[in-house]
Amino acid sequence: MPVATESANPLKDVGLDGPGIPGNIHGALDDINVPSYAIDSVGVIRWLNPAAIALVGDVRGRQMTSVVAPEQARAARESFTRKVLGTEKSTDAEVVLVGPGGQRILAEVSSVPLLDGGRIVGVFGVIPRRDDRPPPKPHPQLTPRQNEVLHLIAAGHSTAQIADELNISLETTRNHVRRMLHALGAHSRVEALALAHRDGILRRG
Repeated sequence: MPVATESANPLKDVGLDGPGIPGNIHGALDDINVPSYAIDSVGVIRWLNPAAIALVGDVRGRQMTSVVAPEQARAARESFTRKVLGTEKSTDAEVVLVGPGGQRILAEVSSVPLLDGGRIVGVFGVIPRRDDRPPPKPHPQLTPRQNEVLHLIAAGHSTAQIADELNISLETTRNHVRRMLHALGAHSRVEALALAHRDGILRRG
C-alpha cells in the first residue's frame, strides 16, 4: 500500500506537538526503546518511532488494522472509534500484531486519545511489552466476534458482562455463544474452553 508523504514534522499533523515542555521531545520519542506510534482521526498510521518500525515494519500511511491479527481487527477498530469519539479514555490490552514477514506477535498495547487544543485528532500509543510466548492461534471456524466471545468467557465474563463489553444485546450475545460452541463441537462453556486450550486458541497463563 502507498506510504503517506511525510511532512517536516509529522507529529504536529496528529497533534503531538505543542508548547509547554522544553527540550527535544521528538528526539526523545525516536530514541526511546519502547515502540510508539500515532494514528490520525481516520485510522491511518502517521508516525512510528524506530523501535515500532523494527517490530511491525514501516507501515506509515496504512490503516491501523493492517498490523492487527484479522480476528482482532474489529475490536481494534471499535476501541479506536471510541477514543476518537471521546467515550474511551485509555486502553491497556493484549493484542496479536502482524510483523513485517506476517509473523504473529503477542504484545501489550497501551493507547490514549491524542488531543490538540481540546480536540481529539487521533490516537497515541506505546507497546511496553512483547511476549515471546506463542500467541493464540485463530480458529478457522470461528468468526472474529465469536473469537472475542470465547476470550471473554475465558476471562470469566458472564453473558451480561460480554453483552456490555461488546455493546450488543443479551440475545445477540447468546447467539454468538451458541454458534461458538457449535463451531468448536462443544456442549458447554467449560468444554469449549478445554478444547480451545487444547487447540492453542487460548494461551495458557
